[in-house]
Parts: sequence; C-alpha cells; structure tokens
Amino acid sequence: MNNIQETVKKAMRDNGMTPPDTLILDGVLHRFKDESGKPNCYYVVHVDGRAAGMIGDWKTGLKVNWKAEGNYPKLTEAQRTEFKLEQQKQQQLRKAEEKSRHDGAISKASWIWSRTTKPTTHPYLTKKRIKPHNAGLYKKMLAIPVFNDGVLVSIQLIDADGNKRFLSGSKLKGSYSQLGIYNPSKSILISEGWATGASLQEVDDCLTYVAFSANNLKAVAAYIRSLYPLNEIIICGDNDKSGVGQIAAKEAALAIGGKYIIPETMGHDWNDAINMEVLV
Repeated sequence: MNNIQETVKKAMRDNGMTPPDTLILDGVLHRFKDESGKPNCYYVVHVDGRAAGMIGDWKTGLKVNWKAEGNYPKLTEAQRTEFKLEQQKQQQLRKAEEKSRHDGAISKASWIWSRTTKPTTHPYLTKKRIKPHNAGLYKKMLAIPVFNDGVLVSIQLIDADGNKRFLSGSKLKGSYSQLGIYNPSKSILISEGWATGASLQEVDDCLTYVAFSANNLKAVAAYIRSLYPLNEIIICGDNDKSGVGQIAAKEAALAIGGKYIIPETMGHDWNDAINMEVLV
C-alpha cells in the first residue's frame, strides 16, 4: 500500500499540490488543504484490483484521473476496518481544527465590535446611497456584524473603496446579518449583500436578512424559515451575468416554500435597481 501512497502523492506534487501526510485509500472522496490553508483539494483512491483514482482542486478546476501499474489484491475486512477508523480519526481532527478556527474568529469579532463606533458617514455608504443601519466603524472601515444562530461569529469589514473581507477562520455557512425589526404583517426579505439588504429595508421597511453570498442563501433561508414557519419569505437575488445569483435565489426559495425576485437589468443587484429608480 505504501507504493500506492507514494504514487498518489507524486501525482499531487506533479500538479502543484502539497500532499497530506497520510492518504486514506478507501474509495471515498477526501479533502485536504491547498497552499492558502483552505480545504479546496481532494482525492479518491480505489485499491481493489488495479489501483486507480482522481485528484483535483475545486478552486483552480484541476481534475486528474490516474491508474497505477499492476494489480493489487482486494482489501481484506481488516484493512477496510483500518481505513474506516483512520477516516473517522481524520474527520475528528478536521472538526477540531475547524472549531478552533471558528472560536478564534468569534473572540476576534467580539474584540473588534467592542471597539467600534457608530458611523455618521462613510464613502461606501455615500456610494451605495444607504444609511449605516447596524454597521459599526472600525479603523475607517465599516464593520458589519455577522451572526450564526444569534451568536456573533464574525465581522465583514468594508473599506472606502468597497473592498470586503471577513475575519480569518469565520464560520460563514448559515451566517447572516439582520436589518430592521419583525413586522407580522410584512414579508421577510433575504438578500446577498449588505448594501443590497440595506436598500431593500429602507424601501420596504421589512425585516431583512443578509446572507453575504449566493451560495449561502439556501442555508440562511432554511434558518429563517425555522424561526418564522408561517411568514412569507422573499429571496431577493442578484441578476448575475453568470446566472449564479438567479439560480441560487430560485433554489433557496423552492427549498423553503418562499418566493424570489430578480432585478430586470443584467448585472444589477437590488441596490443598483433601487438607486436607478431614484435617479430617474
């Protein structure tokens, strides 16, 4: 089996990857970290009979299939059990590492938020024609609080040019920011970006949640539906040229029995659409 391990590791190195110390050869897809420290790389190795598998990188789109020379005996039950135990061990280690990163981001978010002030003006607010809402100001950057199940887990920092970043190690799946207060007679809105959510909240005065990305709309929608099982929820997606925003908004709406709306103009989000109406 060591020969197979070295064969797969060589294929990884030949394609610019840094292999993990130990590979699990059980025919199941396993993720590992790229040079940035994020688990974007993966591998699958089958060793029953002729060894074969695949390596890849979701970030770069790399996907390489390979086959080893010669045949290998089928795995024994003892080997299968050994691989299963190793897989569980690796999963536990990854979960522990992930929790440590998330806990670090939570501590940093609390520290930063305690040092914010309330912004009265900011270049990004002026550009987007929105009010500060729940934003804080930290070192000349807007600080947007990010919650997960009611707990502050991160902060999105936005500089004067509109560049955005989250705290390193943040738990982002299912995380959100909240604008406005609940009104039982009104719909609940979910947007991708914070500025988009701010514009929608100012126009419609609805409770509005910000998912921060198209990929997170579905997870946030599921959480909001669990809080408000009977309310109308509307996913306010972006009209992306790639189609990503439209597809994500539709999937999120279908998953919770809600509705979705998309701006008419290609390339626009609802901040663009609302500002265009104001300027006309």
